[in-house]
Amino acid sequence: MRTILVVDNDKLILAFMEDLLEKEGYRVLTAEDGLSALDLLREHTPDVIFVDLVMPNISGEKLCRIIRGMPHLENAYLVILSAIAAERRDTPSMLDIDAQIAKTPLAEMARNVLAVLKAAESNPRQRCPERIAGIDSIYSRGITRELLAFKEHFELILAGMSEAIFELTAEKRIVYVNPAAVSLSGIPEECLLGEMLEDLFVPRERSTIQKLLDASVHSRTPIHRAGPYSINHRKTLLNSFPLPAPTEKWVVILCDVTEIMELEAQLISAQRMEAVGTLAAGIAHDFNNLLMNVQGNVSLMLWPLSEDHPHYERLRKIEAQVRNGSRLTSQLLGYARKGRYDVRPLDLNQLVRDSADTLVKTRKQITFRAELEAELPAVDADQSQMQQLLLNLFVNAADAMLQGGELFVRTRKATPAEVSRPAFEPGAECYVTLSVHDTGCGMDLDTLERIFEPFFTTKAPGQGTGLGLASVYGIVKGHNGHIEVRSEPGRGSVFTVHLPAGGDRNESLETGGQAPYEEESTSSGGRECILLIDDEERIRDVGRDLLEALDYRVLAAESGSEAMEVFTRHHASIDLVLLDMIMPGMSGGELFDKLKAVDPDVRVLLASGYSLDGEAGEIVQRGCSGFIQKPFRLHELSTKIREILHT
Repeated sequence: MRTILVVDNDKLILAFMEDLLEKEGYRVLTAEDGLSALDLLREHTPDVIFVDLVMPNISGEKLCRIIRGMPHLENAYLVILSAIAAERRDTPSMLDIDAQIAKTPLAEMARNVLAVLKAAESNPRQRCPERIAGIDSIYSRGITRELLAFKEHFELILAGMSEAIFELTAEKRIVYVNPAAVSLSGIPEECLLGEMLEDLFVPRERSTIQKLLDASVHSRTPIHRAGPYSINHRKTLLNSFPLPAPTEKWVVILCDVTEIMELEAQLISAQRMEAVGTLAAGIAHDFNNLLMNVQGNVSLMLWPLSEDHPHYERLRKIEAQVRNGSRLTSQLLGYARKGRYDVRPLDLNQLVRDSADTLVKTRKQITFRAELEAELPAVDADQSQMQQLLLNLFVNAADAMLQGGELFVRTRKATPAEVSRPAFEPGAECYVTLSVHDTGCGMDLDTLERIFEPFFTTKAPGQGTGLGLASVYGIVKGHNGHIEVRSEPGRGSVFTVHLPAGGDRNESLETGGQAPYEEESTSSGGRECILLIDDEERIRDVGRDLLEALDYRVLAAESGSEAMEVFTRHHASIDLVLLDMIMPGMSGGELFDKLKAVDPDVRVLLASGYSLDGEAGEIVQRGCSGFIQKPFRLHELSTKIREILHT
């Protein structure tokens, strides 16, 4: 016995078709809407299916497309039985149907139905017939055409909306989706219809969404901007509202806010990093002042000692630890973007080769590969900062591959469009891109969000300071560049750095390693007078002792106002001013301008726990004679002073 399914929301038509077809010996199944039809088709395989075009809960057109996508129904004879068949001339080619019947008076419609069934038995699958059975017995209906035009108008509006729109039954089953919903979910329309909305979201959120929708349906209250919830790797806000009675349907609108949330997260991260950077710079400055006090006293103790003195080596070891502490503060200053001070064209490829050679010699288990673009433009950068950046990236990669692995480094030229990101607006005409790819353990999302924070480390206590990647971040930002990271647990990490291309690569510097530490000879002064200005008493005391050890006469002041009084009275006899950059009340910059106003030829040596950047660099450009960074050794102070006084 052949089985026939009739799908129509008109109960009179269903009763008529059931009575007609059962008398002809057919087994008849009926469904009042597209959703009910889908449920039947999951369990039954009818030979012939009659479908009305206009129905609730999945229209006839969408139902036909779904049927043709079901493997077990590929040979089913599909017939449109509709009152608007005459107005939809493109239906056969669109839906891959086998026949069309217009709804006419029942007696004639019965003859047309039986004729189609007879044709189906003798010649299965007609493949898009043009003729509509019963078309000659109906007249043109202007109202029907107007209603169809009105329907198509709103369908075009819904299709053009960027929000994902779902129509749901009271059971939360999907019966309509617009193109944006298909795009958001990544699931074809025919697979979405009939499914539960909550099943589209990630498993951990489904119960929450189910409870949210159940409560809303029960109370008939709308939902406004709930979430965000995740669907197909996108973040969405959920809105819903009930359709007017007597229908029990709901419309759910999902707004994709992924990019907005990413930008907000990047803004919050940038603000947090900026705040942490300010704190880090302040810590570095204060720590350098502490180190200055230690270094100054060590220098004074070493000054009269010969190398065979029993305390000489101990003092030199203390001095070495001061230098180690200074290197840590240098990393903090790099993070805070206060570490760049000597910018010139550099050959990044050569820096990569030199840094990689150092790494390979110490990490034998690492295989190094490089793809360095020939004729790579130079970058305008500070050499020591770039060396620090590369070394930190390489060491970080090696530490992620303790059991061995491959480190792949690539450089290339890039256009502004290639490096443009939501959080980075390129400002140069050309960029140099450096990528460092390791095959190590990778990082989870929580780690990725914190890797550039100072003192954050995943290493065991005593095995890392948490400053390496923090300084990388600061160095890149300080050079007007951008850094990004991709990583997954067990799949390694890729750090990508974009730096503005700079000057002529033929003027690039040599990129050899740093020279080993050597104590230089220290020369005494000639009884010149130096005005020492510093707000910290311990720094003034040790500074005075250092200068007097070098045979200079010293005047001291603890504030800008006191310094101006001393300078105004004695400027004719003052040969040099040693000026602290950071002071309360009157800053070093303000005081410098006031000193120049009294004596335009005044020679000023600027001292700071910060590097020569920002305000310090501006003061030097305004005519300051020199700069020395704390902590400094006795011979460094001696050399700087002699250079200025003898100029």
